[in-house]
Amino acid sequence: MALSQSYSRQIKASVLHGAKDLRVENRSIDPPLPNELQVAVRATGLCGSDLHYYKHYKNGDIIVREPMSLGHESAGVVVAVGSSVNGFAVGDKVALEVGLPCGACERCREGRYNICKGMQFRSSAKAFPHAQGTLQERINHPAAWCHKLPENVSLDLGALLEPLGVAIHASRRAQLPPNATVLVFGAGAVGLLVAAMAKLSGAGTVIIADIDAGRVDFAVKNGFAHVPFAVQLRRGETTEQMLDIARDTAAGIGKLNKSGGQGPVGEVDAVFECTGVPSCLQAAIFATRNGGRIMLIGMGTPVQTLPISAAALREVDLVGVFRYANTYPTGIEVVSKSGPDYPDFSKLVTHRYSGLESAVEAFDMAGRTKDESGKLVLKVVMEVEEDDRARL
Repeated sequence: MALSQSYSRQIKASVLHGAKDLRVENRSIDPPLPNELQVAVRATGLCGSDLHYYKHYKNGDIIVREPMSLGHESAGVVVAVGSSVNGFAVGDKVALEVGLPCGACERCREGRYNICKGMQFRSSAKAFPHAQGTLQERINHPAAWCHKLPENVSLDLGALLEPLGVAIHASRRAQLPPNATVLVFGAGAVGLLVAAMAKLSGAGTVIIADIDAGRVDFAVKNGFAHVPFAVQLRRGETTEQMLDIARDTAAGIGKLNKSGGQGPVGEVDAVFECTGVPSCLQAAIFATRNGGRIMLIGMGTPVQTLPISAAALREVDLVGVFRYANTYPTGIEVVSKSGPDYPDFSKLVTHRYSGLESAVEAFDMAGRTKDESGKLVLKVVMEVEEDDRARL
């Protein structure tokens, strides 16, 4: 039974004060506004951007300017409902879409609210004051950006809907032809989800490439992709050497056999670049057919040397992908299904930590590729159960 929300209450929050300086603090939370839900956050996946903030107190050139709670891949349980909200009740499981656009600009009006200049995104330091993240016991959040979860969808899967949204958005922007041959660079959580969505969107062959052979094998064994490719770790000293390595990587991928024994891959219809590593984007350009597309998803090295004429002269499109828009209903439908050749999304959550006090340990694990026992680290989820006693 939910406690009365006619007063403010005390909650715990994990708060970042500096590089690797996480503290559990008390905060006050007011009752939800008429258009809001108060949600007890139960599951939060740790994302690469959270990890950058944790390690460096910045993400690229975005610097944290005040103490900030991290976390934005989240799901929880409704504990209070605003007076103007319909369709939700206390006890409902919900996934949180944590980006709050202005709703009035031209981009918002055309449905591309993910690139709204006025976006307030939880756990991002881009806007100031910062929109506090979800690593706290409760948050008040507009009901319009809360998505009710079916009974058969766990809170872990609800938290995965946020990175799955990136994959859905990328798949839509790729405009894949029927039975496409697709290459995915990067077999982390986002790369695996991107590969899964390409497969579910009708791609005939999905190749997943990574320097970690264990990750690409995981992808194929668990239904996320069709064909694995372990990238050799080589570094060139000059631009020409780097481009030669990229050509060799593309050539190696081209010699793979398509799914179902349809012959060699040759050039691919589309590449989803999920690493942000220059060598991967360089190889992507050489691997793509005339008129193909490269989806730029990974946010790694901001300035890169690219064989741009190799793309321009063959009309290979470089297409940016930033977050997502209008993806949660599709995501819920995707994770609600299962089947013998269907991606096993539940396997993506490889490590769980309980309680906000375990945040440092959780972030340290999220920065690794394998744990002490040699198990792959793909997605680390923090689970929070509230203290039943009201802290008034």
